Amino acid sequence: MADAKKDEFLDDIEAAEAEAFADEMEEIDNEALELDSLRAERDEYKDRFMRALADAENARKRADKDRREAQQYGGSKLARDLLPVYDNLNRALNAAREAEAGEALIEGVELTLRELTNVFSKHGMTAISPQVGDKFDPKMHEAMFEAPVPGTKAGEIIQVSAEGFMLYDRLLRPAQVGVSSMQG
Repeated sequence: MADAKKDEFLDDIEAAEAEAFADEMEEIDNEALELDSLRAERDEYKDRFMRALADAENARKRADKDRREAQQYGGSKLARDLLPVYDNLNRALNAAREAEAGEALIEGVELTLRELTNVFSKHGMTAISPQVGDKFDPKMHEAMFEAPVPGTKAGEIIQVSAEGFMLYDRLLRPAQVGVSSMQG
């Protein structure tokens, strides 16, 4: 009987130890679950932070690009409005030369035209000046008419009506040209 009590006592100790161990394991499991939960939450916050950082960087780059474009191309309406002034000065200069007007008048118009061209250059405007015989480029030229001119090939420029202009890398106005439609 003493052995039975001893066995019962040992069983009680083992049961108590098992229960304590189970409680300890449950506590460890709860801590592990809580730790996993905190890690997941941390990872989610880190992900959100990285996305917000990337969004902020993209917004900064967009704003910088918009600012540069506004600085470069913001005056395109004014530039476009000044092109007829350039055209008229060229016409006046050609008419003055043909009429053999006074040298002072020709020089004054030339100086005014040169100053306007310098202002255009200073602000990123460059002339598109095709020559008779050049190949027609629809990206830079606008065909005002087509005509079959002997001695030319189809697609060659036969007349330049007005120069075109670029504002930095954008077409402001295509050069206005006549194009040969002569077939082989």
